[in-house]
Amino acid sequence: MENASTPDVLRCVLPAGLLALALVVHNGPATAQSGNETVAEAEPAAAVASFEVIGPASLAASVPLEVLEKRLTPLTRDELAAEAADVRGLARDKVEELVEAEIALQSAAEDETAALKEDVNRLFAERGELFGRLGSVLDAWEGKGGDTDAIAEYRQYMSAVTTEGIKTTEASTMLSIARGWITSPEGGVALALRGAGLVVAFFLLLVVAKFVSSLAARGLTRVSSLSTLLKNFLTKTAFVGTLVLGLLVVLSMLGVNMGPVFAVVGGASFIIAFAMQSTLSNFAAGLMIMIYRPFDVGNYVNVAGVAGTVKEVSLVSTTLATPDNQVITVPNGNVWGSIITNVTVNETRRVDLVFGIAYDDDAEKAIRIMEEVVKAHPLVLEDPAPVIRMHELADSSVNFICRPWTKTGDYWAVYWDLTRQVKQRFDRDGISIPFPQRDVHVYNHAPPQPA
Repeated sequence: MENASTPDVLRCVLPAGLLALALVVHNGPATAQSGNETVAEAEPAAAVASFEVIGPASLAASVPLEVLEKRLTPLTRDELAAEAADVRGLARDKVEELVEAEIALQSAAEDETAALKEDVNRLFAERGELFGRLGSVLDAWEGKGGDTDAIAEYRQYMSAVTTEGIKTTEASTMLSIARGWITSPEGGVALALRGAGLVVAFFLLLVVAKFVSSLAARGLTRVSSLSTLLKNFLTKTAFVGTLVLGLLVVLSMLGVNMGPVFAVVGGASFIIAFAMQSTLSNFAAGLMIMIYRPFDVGNYVNVAGVAGTVKEVSLVSTTLATPDNQVITVPNGNVWGSIITNVTVNETRRVDLVFGIAYDDDAEKAIRIMEEVVKAHPLVLEDPAPVIRMHELADSSVNFICRPWTKTGDYWAVYWDLTRQVKQRFDRDGISIPFPQRDVHVYNHAPPQPA
């Protein structure tokens, strides 16, 4: 198989880029350059003076695009339809002229090629400018409730002409056109400046959003009735809301039409909601958790069959840290749909202990020992008073409940200390803690004697 020539390779690589190029031209009048001279240079001053009002069957072909867009504002839907037909007619004539120039270029002598290439570049730029103007008319027509089928037909015509033009244009011509657009102040340079402005604006918006969220956080700290979860949520909402609103303002200032974006989002919202039912359920559950506050950050909870300290609650999940330093993420739908036990929400907590002694031991002495051990512990609270009572006559022991109160943070220290100290006092004072016991009776039945 023979190797493909360079023009053939370029013809395969460039169509996608030049298609994007032709679409970008819609944002402003395109120019192509050859050497130091600008091809298809408009004369805006004279054009503005010669057109006071744009009628339904007229087009200020050399009026700057931004002026044209403003003059389209008062036109009605029917006037815009006529305007679109008129502009497409001009664009069609320009396309036909461009095609004839390209055909002439293919059969031209070598000394005529340079001049014909300049003509092709000029016509290509003029066609792009007319397509840009037609796009503006279509946007205005669509915004005023124009015929969607007709508008789609116009857009399909522009897309088809652009695609076919790329396929039939020589690689060298396409490179020349692309080079001219890139170096044009109204083409690639304008697009680069617009992109740089968008990047700078985005970083500035990040700074502003962080500042707004910090102000919101400081203000929310003064509201004691709000939970930490809700404060964190409102702070994040202030950050994201400021960022999104700022981006919309910046895009509008840069001339981006946000109407189609909102239309696409609105049309896709139903599909998105259907596809994300589980996520939306978790989202709703997260809002309920933040509003009703069954727990807060730092609480030790038992939810959905897992227990741990709450580290974070987002709109879709709750993050817990277990005592052995595992991190568990539970969907909010499971959290809100299960029984929630908040272990550390209150400042004090009762320690429930059970001690058993043998039936032969002195019950009063055992109670006195437990009372002395509990009273001597520095972390046990005097109010509420501890409760120590004989609780159960079990199979192998007499069981006593020992229920002192302590601060929630001291719960396990008191639990472990009292268990150890009561055992030591029982051993020292002769109170036994019996093992489980069972009496087994064995009966020996003699086998029946034969008759």
